[in-house]
Amino acid sequence: MANMANIPPRAAIEKLVRAAVYERLGKPVPRSASAPNPLVVNVSARHCHLTQEAVEALFGKGHQLTVFKELYQVGQFAAKETITLIGPRSRVISNLRILGPCRTLNQVELAYTDAIALGFEIPLRISGDIKGTPGCMLMGPAGFFEMTEGVIRAKRHVHMAPEDAAFYGIKPGDLMRLKIGGECGLVLEQVLARVDKSFKLEVHIDTDEGNACNMEERTPCELMK
Repeated sequence: MANMANIPPRAAIEKLVRAAVYERLGKPVPRSASAPNPLVVNVSARHCHLTQEAVEALFGKGHQLTVFKELYQVGQFAAKETITLIGPRSRVISNLRILGPCRTLNQVELAYTDAIALGFEIPLRISGDIKGTPGCMLMGPAGFFEMTEGVIRAKRHVHMAPEDAAFYGIKPGDLMRLKIGGECGLVLEQVLARVDKSFKLEVHIDTDEGNACNMEERTPCELMK
């Protein structure tokens, strides 16, 4: 049996293959193709992050979130559990997906169009910065949970490892630009860089932004400083 520890990571193999192809064609390797890791851009639909306390209030004592789908970032998942969000004037969104694992604070992330439909005035915030934001009522099969704050529109951002940050010449907290191609192509400014050794290179935009550029799986994207 082959020693798995000696097999290079997929990203390294892809980089070598790209370099070999361009060398065979007699062309220089484009800067984007020489990046240490491939860029992934995902549209993040409305969702929430909850504490274990909130999960138990909504689903019952001792309840644990169950995995519905693994997300691109290691250890993150969309849970099978969904809830109903009750906004101002009793307007609701049902089947709001919970993302796991549980966190140390409760946060609901909506697009502006979601907020308008619910009657919210939500601020644009970095995930985790919820002080002074609107609250809401959540309803689950076992009860209700009141959030006194935590409803936001999440600022568009990019997750990246230190090697990616070095390639792009940026540091944590810097703002980048995302060039999106296609018939509805546009450039998104103010993309916040979040850097951690556990991160895979991935940009998160919300549904309003994804719809504006008709984002699809094959839509070409370029991340720029």
